[in-house]
Amino acid sequence: MTETFDHGGGVRSLRVPIPDNPLGHTLVYVVDTDRGPVLVDAGWDDPSSWETLVSGLTACGTAVREVYGVVVTHHHPDHHGLSGKVREASGAWVAMHAADAAIVRRARETRPEWWFAYMAAKLTAAGAPQEHVAPLRAARGRRTPPGLSPALPDRAIVPGELLDLPGRRLRAIWTPGHTPGHVCLHLEEDHPRRLPGRGRLFSGDHLLPEITPHIGLYEDPDDATVTDPLGDYLDSLERVGRLAPAEVLPAHQHPFADAPARVRQLLTHHEERLRGLLALLAEPRTPWQLAERMEWNRPWADIPYGSRNIAVSEAESHLRRLVKQGRAEPVAGTEPVAYVAV
Repeated sequence: MTETFDHGGGVRSLRVPIPDNPLGHTLVYVVDTDRGPVLVDAGWDDPSSWETLVSGLTACGTAVREVYGVVVTHHHPDHHGLSGKVREASGAWVAMHAADAAIVRRARETRPEWWFAYMAAKLTAAGAPQEHVAPLRAARGRRTPPGLSPALPDRAIVPGELLDLPGRRLRAIWTPGHTPGHVCLHLEEDHPRRLPGRGRLFSGDHLLPEITPHIGLYEDPDDATVTDPLGDYLDSLERVGRLAPAEVLPAHQHPFADAPARVRQLLTHHEERLRGLLALLAEPRTPWQLAERMEWNRPWADIPYGSRNIAVSEAESHLRRLVKQGRAEPVAGTEPVAYVAV
C-alpha cells in the first residue's frame, strides 16, 4: 500500500519514489476540486513510480483516470516526469510556466549529439579539465539523456492568476532561481487546523525545510543575455517570506511552518557563500577552480561526475551575482575566463 498523508481541507500527499537518488521521493500533492483531483507535480517517469502514483490515488479514494489536471511547479523530471502518462490515462490538462515550457520544448527538439557537444563546450568554458570533458565528446551516437524527452504542457501558468481548480483558490507565484519558470502555488483558503498565517504554500523545490535548493543555469543558446539566477532566487525568496503562509507543503522532506524564518536562513546562507567566494577570488580562478574549493556535503574527490557538473553551475551562478553586484570581475585576456574580486 502506497504511503499517503491527509493534510486536511481536501489535500493529501503521496511519496512517489525517485530511483537511485538520495532524495528518495517526490511529494505529489492531490488537491480535491469540484471537477476531480488535481495533482501538484507528478513524480519521476519510472514503472515503480507510476505504480506508486496509481496505487496512491486509489488509496486516496480516487483513480488516475479521474485526475482533472496536473500543475507542474518546474520542469525537472522528478516533478514533471509522469505528467504525460497521467494525461494519457485521464485526459487531464498539464500546466507549466512558459519559461520552463520553453526549456521542455528545446529539450524535445535537441538531438542527443548536439546536447553532449553543448555540455562539453560549457564545461570547457568553465575551465573543466580535459579528462572531465572527454566522456561528453566521446558520447556521440548515444541515446538521449534521461529527462530530455518530457511531455509538452498544454496550459501556461500565468503568475498572479488563479489556476483552473473549480471550488478552490490556488494562485500562482513565479519564483525563478531553481529553474527559470519555477512556481509556488498559494492555496488562499483558511488552514484546516486554523494555524496563523495566510493559507498554505505548495513550494516545489523553491523552499525546503532542510535542503538548500540548487540554483540552475538554463541558457537558451540563441539568446546572449547573461542571466542572474541567484539574484532571481533571492528576490523570489523575499517575496515568499512576505507572503507568510501558515504552512509550507514542499516537494521533498516534510511540511513546515514559519516560512519567513526559513527564508532568512537561506538568505544568510547565500550571503555567506558569496563572501566565501570573494575570499577564494583573492587570486584569479575559473568557475571550475572555484567549485573545486567550495564547501560541499562531501570532499570534491568524492563527488560523482554528474554532480560535479551541477556544482560548477552553482559556482557560476554565484559568480554572476558577484559580477552584477560589482564585487568581482572577469580577468581580461584569460581563456578560459577567470574571475577576481574587486
